[in-house]
Amino acid sequence: MGLSGDLTAIRWEIEDRIATVWLHRPHRHNAWTGTMHTEYRQVMADLEHRDDVRVVVVTGTPPAFCVGGDSKALTDHGERGGYDSGLPAEPARPGGGDRLDADMAWQLGYRLPIIAAVNGACAGVGLSLVLFCDLRFVAADAKLTTAAPKLGLPAEYGASWMLPRLVGVTRANDLLLSGRIVTGAETADWGLWNGVEADGASTLGAAHAYGRMLAATSGPNAVTMTKRQIADDLLRHDPAASVGDSLRLLDQAMGTAEYREGVAALTEKRPPNF
Repeated sequence: MGLSGDLTAIRWEIEDRIATVWLHRPHRHNAWTGTMHTEYRQVMADLEHRDDVRVVVVTGTPPAFCVGGDSKALTDHGERGGYDSGLPAEPARPGGGDRLDADMAWQLGYRLPIIAAVNGACAGVGLSLVLFCDLRFVAADAKLTTAAPKLGLPAEYGASWMLPRLVGVTRANDLLLSGRIVTGAETADWGLWNGVEADGASTLGAAHAYGRMLAATSGPNAVTMTKRQIADDLLRHDPAASVGDSLRLLDQAMGTAEYREGVAALTEKRPPNF
């Protein structure tokens, strides 16, 4: 199923080199299902290497972002006595690589920057998806929760790995152990958000504006390399290796047309044409 296939739980569009991907089950507040999971991975894989896309913005069809696992699916898991991701045997594999080929960790290895626009309620697996995005904007009144402990479940989809790295262990423990509901406004100064906006529409607008800025002013090869550096350095504690990698990548980048255009734009005092 490529982008031309029939989609029932995801929708997408491309404009001004920004791909917008909506979690799209508004009648269920975009609750997560195996179908949504499968389609999300497939659409993201199809977008990843398109020449007309520089940034992907992920949001939800209003009024919510994603309220977590669909209640019917949660009931089915209980009746089955175990977890089923709902993915096919061979799902699409965007981003990733050996160390990052897992949900939602593959987003760290994705070629393009992924910006979350949390336009409304965001819970459980929806919040995990957001945590593994590169940048995050949120509506001030959006309600957020890990949800899992209130369902008798542990932290899901790597939230216990990513959330402490974003907000620190103390605040991560608060959310992961309690599952209490907080809002975008309450968490504005936690280091989780690149912007807290008045409402859902302005949240999506802010994410698009940031995406347009990246597309216009940042070299796409530079962004991809920098994303790779950030992911690598999250997974290791070796500053010398980080420096060594940076020197190797600098040498590689300086042989590209992108670098030559960046230097020319700087010298000529004009915007770059990447």
